[in-house]
Amino acid sequence: MHLPKFLLAICATGLAAFILSGCNKSPEAGADSGKPTAGQPNIAVIPKGTTHVFWKSIEAGARKAGAELGVNILWKGPLKENDRAQQIAIVEQFVSDGVNGVVLAPLDDTALRRPVQAAAAKQIPVVIIDSALKGEVGKDFVSFVGTNNTLGGQMAGEQLVKLLGGKGKVVLLRYMEGSASTTEREAGFLEVIKKNPEIQMLVENRYGGATASEAQTTALNIIDQIREADGIFCSNESLTFGMLLALRQNNLVGKAKFVGFDASGPLVEALKKGEIQALVAQNPTKMGYEAVKTMVAALHGEKVSQNVDSGVALITPENVDTSEIQELLK
Repeated sequence: MHLPKFLLAICATGLAAFILSGCNKSPEAGADSGKPTAGQPNIAVIPKGTTHVFWKSIEAGARKAGAELGVNILWKGPLKENDRAQQIAIVEQFVSDGVNGVVLAPLDDTALRRPVQAAAAKQIPVVIIDSALKGEVGKDFVSFVGTNNTLGGQMAGEQLVKLLGGKGKVVLLRYMEGSASTTEREAGFLEVIKKNPEIQMLVENRYGGATASEAQTTALNIIDQIREADGIFCSNESLTFGMLLALRQNNLVGKAKFVGFDASGPLVEALKKGEIQALVAQNPTKMGYEAVKTMVAALHGEKVSQNVDSGVALITPENVDTSEIQELLK
C-alpha cells in the first residue's frame, strides 16, 4: 500500500517524537503526561513547574480543550520552579521532537527567548501563557494568554489601602527576579501604595523564592519587620502560603492585614478563617483552556487575538461564597 506523502510525514514525525520522548527524558524534569500520537496534532504545554495547585488547574484546562478540539496534549515542566535551564531543555526537546505547537509559561522573560525563536525557525508556533516573554507578539510568538497582572497587583494594593484606612506600615514579599507575571503584580501594587503618603513600605525588595518552604524561611528572616507591619502583600500562591505558615509559627496571624495572590484550597480556607483578609484570584483553568484553543486556531490558519485576558477577581470574606466566586474556584 502506498500512503500519500503528507501521511508518511505525519507518521514519521509521530514515530520520531515517540522514540525521542522515551529515550531523552530528563530525570530532573517533571513527569511526562501523554505520548505523542501520529493521528492528531501534538501540542506541548510547558508550565513553570508541576507541583503548585495553580499549574494543575492550567493542565486541567488544557486537557479539556485538547479533548474538545481533538488534539493530543503533552504536559511536562521542570520539577523545580526556579530551574530555567531545565525548562529551556524541555522546550528544545519538544522542538526537536517536531511537535505541532508549544504552549509555554516562561520562567524567565529573557532566557526563554532563544528556544522560542528556535521553535519559530522550525515553523512551530508558540503561545505564551501566564508570564510575559520579551519579544514581539504576532512575530516572535503567536499570542499571550494570561492574567492582566498589573491590574491584579493594583487590585491588591487598593484592597490593602482600604483595609488599612490609608495609613500604616507594609511588607511586600516578591517572588523571583525574571518572572514577568509577578514583577507586574508587584509593580501594580507599589503603584497604588505609593499614591498614599501615609503608608510606609518597611520591606519592598525582598524575594521569597520558588516554593512555600523558601518563602516561609524568607519571612522568618524578616520576622521583626513583619511584627511591626500593619499590612502584608505576597504576589503568588507559594509566597502567600509560606508567609501564612510563618505568621502561624510566630502567633502573628491576624495582627496585620494580609492580602495574597492566587486561590488554592488552603488559602481560601485561611481566608474563611480570617487568617487572610483578601486574595486576588486568577482563572488558571480558563487560561489553560484558552491557550490550547488559541493554538489550535493558529494551526488551522485562523486569525487569533494577540492578547487573551483570562480574568482576575478579588476574593474577600464577604463574596467568597457567591456563585460567581465559587465558579472561579472550581
